[in-house]
Amino acid sequence: MPVKKKTASKKTSAAGKTLVIVESPHKAETIQKFLGSKYMVTATIGHLRDLPKSRMGVKIEENFEPDYINVRGKADKIRELKTLAKDAKAIYLATDPDREGEAISWHLCSLLELDPSKASRIEFNEITKPAILKAVSEPRPIDMKLVDAQQGRRVIDRLVGYEISPLLWQKVGRGLSAGRVQSAALKLVCDREREIKAFVPREYWLITAKLARQDSRSRTGFPARLEKYKNKKIDIPDKAACDAVLDALKTGKYTVASIKEKVEQKKPYAPYTTSTLMQDASYRLGFGPERTRRVAQQLYESGYITYIRTDSVRISSEADAACKAFISAQYSAAYLGSNTFSNRNKGTQDAHEAIRPSDVNLVPEKAAAKMDAEQEKLYRLIWSRFVASRMKPALYDTQTVDIKNGDYSFRANSRTLKFDGFLAVYSENDAEEKALPALNEGEDLKEIKVDCEQKFTEPPSRYTEASLIKELEDKGIGRPSTYAAIVSNLEDRKYVKKEKKAIAPTSLGMKVTEDVMEVYFKEIVDTGFTASMESDLDNVEEGSAEWKSVVGAYYNSYVKDQVREAQDKLVKMEKEVVLTDEKCPQCGKPLALKQGRFGEFLACTGFPDCSYSRSIIKSTGVSCPKCGGDIIVKRSRKGKLFYGCSNYPKCDQVFWYMPVNKKCPKCGSLLVKRGRSLVCSSEDCRYREKTEEQSEE
Repeated sequence: MPVKKKTASKKTSAAGKTLVIVESPHKAETIQKFLGSKYMVTATIGHLRDLPKSRMGVKIEENFEPDYINVRGKADKIRELKTLAKDAKAIYLATDPDREGEAISWHLCSLLELDPSKASRIEFNEITKPAILKAVSEPRPIDMKLVDAQQGRRVIDRLVGYEISPLLWQKVGRGLSAGRVQSAALKLVCDREREIKAFVPREYWLITAKLARQDSRSRTGFPARLEKYKNKKIDIPDKAACDAVLDALKTGKYTVASIKEKVEQKKPYAPYTTSTLMQDASYRLGFGPERTRRVAQQLYESGYITYIRTDSVRISSEADAACKAFISAQYSAAYLGSNTFSNRNKGTQDAHEAIRPSDVNLVPEKAAAKMDAEQEKLYRLIWSRFVASRMKPALYDTQTVDIKNGDYSFRANSRTLKFDGFLAVYSENDAEEKALPALNEGEDLKEIKVDCEQKFTEPPSRYTEASLIKELEDKGIGRPSTYAAIVSNLEDRKYVKKEKKAIAPTSLGMKVTEDVMEVYFKEIVDTGFTASMESDLDNVEEGSAEWKSVVGAYYNSYVKDQVREAQDKLVKMEKEVVLTDEKCPQCGKPLALKQGRFGEFLACTGFPDCSYSRSIIKSTGVSCPKCGGDIIVKRSRKGKLFYGCSNYPKCDQVFWYMPVNKKCPKCGSLLVKRGRSLVCSSEDCRYREKTEEQSEE
């Protein structure tokens, strides 16, 4: 059974106290400890006002005025906040320090009848006592430029989604959606797939000579790669050409033409932004973007790291000084670096620091006792990257030897670590190259062996979650707060599928992109145009553009007329029928694989004359601990996967995480797979163990 979540205790009175409102209950608990009894810290638990889900919620004819409503299910929370606000001595709005957080504070002003021009907004980049105390001493008014930037983005995304999505429902299939960033990201995936399919491999050959000194007894020698012919890069297209080169080499001799030695630097990387953290966590930890976002948010709310939504590599002078003092004490002054880093993109929002530990002295080994396995892994990554960014580059002794045989030039390389520098804390899979024997210019070498290897040029790789996020960032599409949701949205709509770690478009994703979006909404899916739109929204935040003007120009030029044209010209697409080998037990016609709201199912192709259908049962291979039935994969009404007994309703056994055929050594309950750990399914038992996957890391 799922572990019960901790909820914040209900507040009843704020009489005589300063009320501080944040978004997360866990964040509220952390901040309450710092502020003490004169303050009451409570949480909104997300948005309290938003655009309605059941309709557009934007008054297009009234200059795109948003029609905000109270979020369904939040009536009790709103009532509670109003009661607390009425009794409070003062009110501080401490939502997240970004556009979204600023908008939530602005909505709170409306709900609690506060004047947004009065100093009631506080913000902080890290949840530490000094940062919180400094924030409450420096309240400010609501920044309406930030609010307007959020409103502009929200309204544009609503117009795109709610104008184009119904068109897709009508012409392609129910449950589909379009989005300003989502559709541009899908086009990138589809473009890459078309490149792969159009790719024609080209044959080429590599020649490597194994050489040794004349007096050497080595049977393996050292490798030297053929690189040039008559001082021009050589291309060996086929075996015949390769054989001709081998014949020419037999008539000549190998002579050392030049030896170059130098010390190479490998510089440390900048501290993490949202994007680079998601990329590196994917490569190094196997964490998907949403998993990284969730764990990083936990670390931030617990006060261990700074704010997680940022695209800046800037570090405060205080954090920089603290880190350098730590490096001097732990590694010596010889490791202190003087690196400078700049933000990659012109449109970078520099309001927040890069992601770093709140206290560099909390080393991962000490932090592990306070964190679960996921948190400790991600914290170690963030801590290591930050400390490494303040250290000296690693140094390598390198040697490059050019070797001649007639008109052919070979090259041998050596690379060995001289000084580890930042690699002392941030390891790299950076293989060294074996040292070469002591050689002299003009020295003749003997040939031990010559190897020929046939190769073919490779097509571009499909995107992974990490490389897609990097591409979106490089092209200026989306913002840190959107990265984690992009791929999951594409998967949820069945536009893409994962094949191992790669992202491939489905036939549906290709159809929507090629037959609808690229034909009728080419500007919306054009990555350059989407990036330009992001820049226009950034101008709203800077105060150089008015948000309704930006929205109006976008909607009137690229959405309104295009939707009408698509409605008139787009013919309803026939759904692709995937036949199976099974026959209908009622009428004998083939059964087809279909996609429904709750997943795949089988249905008779004789519909509507025959209405036979059945769900596809996916077994976990685990027996029910209550009745011995089969635990199968199920889906809730809201589409969430869970695992339940096949004998339901006679047996009500259910798990929210996938069970495995292994019992808890402490209490005997089944273990379930949670992340890359196995945990006990009993909510009264906290047993956890590493999976084999974890143990191999």
